[in-house]
Amino acid sequence: MAKFLLCALVFALCFVSTESRPIFIHSRKVYNVVDYGAVGDGLVDDTKAFMDAWKATCKSSMSSPTMHVPQGMTFLLQPLTFNGNCKSNNITVQVHIQIDGTIIAPSDPSAWKCPDDKCLRWIEFHDFKGLLIRGSGTINGQGKKWWDLKCKENKRICGRKPTGFVIGGSNNVHIDGLTFEDSPQMHIAFESSEWVKATSLTIQAPKHSPNTDGIHIQHSKNIIIYNTSIGTGDDCISIGDGSSHINISKIDCGPGHGISIGSLGKDGKHETVEFVHVKDVSFTGTTNGARIKTWQGGKGYARNITFEHITSIGSARPVIIDQYYCDHKVHKHCGNHRSAVRVSNIVYDQIYGTSDKKIAVEFSCSKSVPCYNIIMRNINLHSTEDGTQTSSICQNVRGLRNGDIIPDVPCLNEAENLSIMN
Repeated sequence: MAKFLLCALVFALCFVSTESRPIFIHSRKVYNVVDYGAVGDGLVDDTKAFMDAWKATCKSSMSSPTMHVPQGMTFLLQPLTFNGNCKSNNITVQVHIQIDGTIIAPSDPSAWKCPDDKCLRWIEFHDFKGLLIRGSGTINGQGKKWWDLKCKENKRICGRKPTGFVIGGSNNVHIDGLTFEDSPQMHIAFESSEWVKATSLTIQAPKHSPNTDGIHIQHSKNIIIYNTSIGTGDDCISIGDGSSHINISKIDCGPGHGISIGSLGKDGKHETVEFVHVKDVSFTGTTNGARIKTWQGGKGYARNITFEHITSIGSARPVIIDQYYCDHKVHKHCGNHRSAVRVSNIVYDQIYGTSDKKIAVEFSCSKSVPCYNIIMRNINLHSTEDGTQTSSICQNVRGLRNGDIIPDVPCLNEAENLSIMN
């Protein structure tokens, strides 16, 4: 009789519905978006299914619940925000999101359903204290039609093209392995966050796509970006106001505008960036390389920044500090100002390769607020054109040089046994 009851129980369990029921993989509870109604054909709006799966994941009693986006499927999503502060018991856990499929945005800007008709962000993760986002999947913002829109004809989008993927107000976040494509504006942004790590990412958009920075950092600290390939129509990585302790290494950049500190100090603002370390980076065909750019009339500082082990392959202006930055497309009148963002304690060490422009090193600094303690060691940048010598611009700069410096940067004083501290 007992044997009969056991067999009946097993038989009954086999026919229990699995709809909206989590499964366990390696002792971790997994919430598959398909189980919550996602279709994954690239046509049906799967936003609600993703949010339902997220609510279940976030409220899970497990220590490391996982929301899963399966491979072999394409999910169409409207703008949405994942809020990490959703546990009634206020217990902090490490939440996992496994993205192996493809996520796409609506291809037509008019089809975007934006809060208050303001399309500022597509996918946002906010208020997390422990989040791992990883996988082999692709996140495609389908930005081509956004890029083609003109502000005068479309006032709705003037200055409001959405950033693709945002980590905001969070700490202890790791993004790994994903591919990001064709965002309407910046691909990834870290805002007001700490201890964020981005590894083994691929970020790509056509070189003509406007303002499609690969990764933008703002009001954040303790950020690590490692082993990542970025090719877009703007900065591969840009570091904005309020950012510090940034570590960037093993980056392939190109096409794009290089790795930029700034721009800082727009409209006279006081803005700051400090303690940035950029190492083992290759710039291929970029319009800039290691760049610091600040607006005239600004205030604040960019300081304690190191660029080392850099390779330039046919990039223009591989090394540049520009305290006279002005976007002439936006500002028709870029006048001179006495105030400027102070640039100091900048190290360039072991930078090699070729420059597509004759001027390979440009230091255009303010007369009233000169750049100081600029240090160069072992710089060798030749022209891509045979028989052409590279040269430098060295305006209002104070600092030291050591080893071979090509092109010559005469405004820096020679120093023996120069010890470069990181």
